Amino acid sequence: MSFLHQRSIHNPLSNPYPLSPRSSSSSNRSFSLFSRITLLVLLSLLVILGVFLPWADMPEGFFSTVRPSITKWHSYTLAQAASFVAKNGTVIVCAVSQPYLPFLNNWLISISRQKHQDKVLVIAEDYATLYKVNERWPGHAVLVPPAPDSQTAHKFGSQGFFNFTSRRPRHLLHILELGYNVMYNDVDMVWLADPFPYLEGNHDVYFTDDMPQVKPLMHSHALPPPGKKGRTYICSCMIFLRSTNGAKLVMKKWIDELQEQPWSKAKKANDQPAFNWALNKTAGEVDLYLLPQTAFPTGGLYFKNQTWVQETKSKHVIIHNNYITGFEKKIKRFRDFGLWLVDDHADESPLGRL
Repeated sequence: MSFLHQRSIHNPLSNPYPLSPRSSSSSNRSFSLFSRITLLVLLSLLVILGVFLPWADMPEGFFSTVRPSITKWHSYTLAQAASFVAKNGTVIVCAVSQPYLPFLNNWLISISRQKHQDKVLVIAEDYATLYKVNERWPGHAVLVPPAPDSQTAHKFGSQGFFNFTSRRPRHLLHILELGYNVMYNDVDMVWLADPFPYLEGNHDVYFTDDMPQVKPLMHSHALPPPGKKGRTYICSCMIFLRSTNGAKLVMKKWIDELQEQPWSKAKKANDQPAFNWALNKTAGEVDLYLLPQTAFPTGGLYFKNQTWVQETKSKHVIIHNNYITGFEKKIKRFRDFGLWLVDDHADESPLGRL
């Protein structure tokens, strides 16, 4: 190291007061002993620094080194990530920014209980999330650049929320084009049972109704009729897509609809109306399947109609904490219904306690 140096040893011939031979010998022995001790101390310090310093928090360029894992995940591609996590040709996907890591952990605990966590791929919407997830669970997070500005918990209806969610169909289309089936979930969901037995048949796109009105137990699986705004009210937060031309067509149409209906202050758009227009406009060409309401209820039904909940007890599969806005409000509601799992069961998550 440049800041360490050894004091120079003078030529004894230049010393006008030379030491006696005995003194000189003692001096050399002392210096030799000192050098060995110094060397051992320095080596020990280097070992301690290498083992105990929190290199993960060191800025890039510290001692002109970068942690190898950082550079590895920075260049990790969606194709590599999907190949790593896919099981039986299927990937489970969510999209998360740093403020929502607690919700990600809660969702992962519920999925782990159903033994499907290994096929989960977290699409990180900022580098902090990318590195945090892959530090705890290597290979299960990827960032598709460019990363949006998502360092805050965006409010529903805001431009930040639109920018965040409008990337979703592109991610899903890319995975479909890689040849994988894909399930998408928002992370404000909790699995109470395994959803895959409900994905019966070989339909292109599976989805859930976002309306809270109670349907007959044996309701139709066809796309519901349009509502007052001329389109359906299907939830874009729980989707299963097979790698078919029909599913790819819906994703492409979703992308087109988002481009035709951008966010503005006057019209605070979000991704869900565009998804519904995409379904409505491709319904004649694509095999669509509405999942049963008893298994996949919207938050407006599950959290607000306890009579229905009791009548359909043991039939619920995935619960969506929607029909409420606000980070803390969602957590409180989950806690009130015994669905906030991270407080007592963080050890069941692949990420552990964050």
